[in-house]
Parts: sequence; C-alpha cells; structure tokens
Amino acid sequence: MPESMLNVESTLMMIATGEFSMGVLGNAFIGLVNCMDWIKNRKISSIDLILTSLAISRICLLCIILLDCFILVLYPDVYTTGKQMRIIDFFWTLTNHLSVWFATCLSIFYFLKIANFFHPLFLWMKWRIDSVVPRILLGCLAFSVFISLPVTENLDDDFRRCVKAKWKTNLTLRRRDNKAQYAFIKLFLNLLTLFPLSVSLISFLLLILSLWRHTRKMQLNATGCRDPSVEAHMGAMKAVISFLLLFIAYYLAFLVATSSYFMPETELAVVIGEVIALIYPSSHSFILILGNNKLRQASLKVLWKVKCVLTRRNF
Repeated sequence: MPESMLNVESTLMMIATGEFSMGVLGNAFIGLVNCMDWIKNRKISSIDLILTSLAISRICLLCIILLDCFILVLYPDVYTTGKQMRIIDFFWTLTNHLSVWFATCLSIFYFLKIANFFHPLFLWMKWRIDSVVPRILLGCLAFSVFISLPVTENLDDDFRRCVKAKWKTNLTLRRRDNKAQYAFIKLFLNLLTLFPLSVSLISFLLLILSLWRHTRKMQLNATGCRDPSVEAHMGAMKAVISFLLLFIAYYLAFLVATSSYFMPETELAVVIGEVIALIYPSSHSFILILGNNKLRQASLKVLWKVKCVLTRRNF
C-alpha cells in the first residue's frame, strides 16, 4: 500500500477515534445522570427513559462503527471470512435502527407534550403518551431485531470480499451476477430508515404550526412573546431540527459507505463514509444535554468541579 494511502488512513482513524471518544462521553453522561436520578427517586420520567435508551443505543452504534473501521484498516483478512462480519452487520443494523427509532420517539414526545392542538386524537395521545412510552420503546427494539436478523444472510459475502479482493476474477464475476440483488437489499434497508425520518419531520412541522398559532394568539391578546410555552416550543424545535440535519448527514454517509461496493478504491470510501457517519451519534448527544435543563445543570456542575480540581493542581 502506498505511503500516502497509509497516512490518509491513519488520519481518518485518529479522527474516528476522537469522534468515538466524544460521543461515548456525551451519551454516557446522559445515561449516568438519568440512572442516578432513577436510583435516587426510585422512578424515571418518560423523557429520561427515552433519552437513556437513545444514549445506550448510540454508544453501541459508535462501538460498532469504530470496530468496523479498525477491522477494515488493521485486520483486512477478517473481511474475507464473512462469518465474523455477519455479526458486526447484524449489530450495526440493529443499533442503527434503534438509534433512529428512539430519536423519532423523542421527537414525537416533544411534539405531544409541547404542541397546543385541540383535536380529540391529539388530546388522547397526549394523555396516553406517558403510560405507553415503555411499550413503544420495547416495540422499537423488537422491530429492529426483526429487521436485523434476515439482512445478515445475504449481505456480507459479496460486499466484504470485494472490498479487499476486487482483483479476483471469480469474485468479480460473482459480484456482477449478484449486483442487482445486493442493490435491492441495500435500497430496502435505507428506505426503512426514511419512515422514522419522515415522522420526525412531520413532528417538526406541526411544532412550527403550533408555535405560529400560539404567537398569533398572544399578539391578538397584546401579551409578550417570551413565555414558557414559546421557550418550550423553541427548545423542542432545536432538538428536532438538529436531529434531522445530523441524521441526513449520517444517512448520506451511510449511502457512501454501502454504495462504495460499486466504486473503485472501496476501502477508503468506506472509511470516509464511516468517519462522517460518526458525527451524528457523537454530536447530537451534546445538543440534547444543552436542551435539557436537568442535564445542562448537571454538566455545569461537572465542569465547575473539573475547573476547581485543575485550579488546585496548578497551585
């Protein structure tokens, strides 16, 4: 392998490791704060349960993506075996769907709790949401497992081997024969993640509509615009729009990593796609921390203690 290629791969691996560390730190902080509060109060709120489930799924997703990067760069022979990679593909598909669905649950929860509509269906869902959150999360887990089990049967052999052995004639012919089947499988998997993205987008648009109606009502009543309802709307909209933007970037990176099966320089394309994909589960956790009052206060306390420790060491 040329030295320039090794330098590029080393740089990409360093970036991936940094993104992984930041992502694990942020998501572990969310899970730790909520679990400590759960133990202290012997109960957990619906929003904390969703955030904790989301944080755990993203920690697992970060581990799988980084592991796949290291295997591709450092242990390429594993890519030609197929058996070990099927396990990684299963957990990647599982954690990917879990992360997306849990984030969608968070968007729906924000919408139901903050939006102001008087439709009977909306009011019924608003009243029932707290009691059904655990069952919804379990349903997301069951659905993700259901999706992940069959995809590992036909996903690995052609893609994984051709990543490292495109030059082999028999594999090239096999890849050509199964190209349509592989493309259909990947297209189907990618389209499945568009459904929760669409649900989150609808929630965001309805939040905008609710905010517009609320501010218009306040203007007609000649009241100020800065009230708790407006602030809650804005906070929820920031959380949802950040998820949508980051997920779109993640989705495009995921397409790059998977569609690189049909491109030259497959290995480098996969690594670049995975490095970009790490941005979504790594950075969104910090946006959630800043948007949640309890998590934000806990993070400020931690930063204050760290500052005190560093100050004492300097003196």
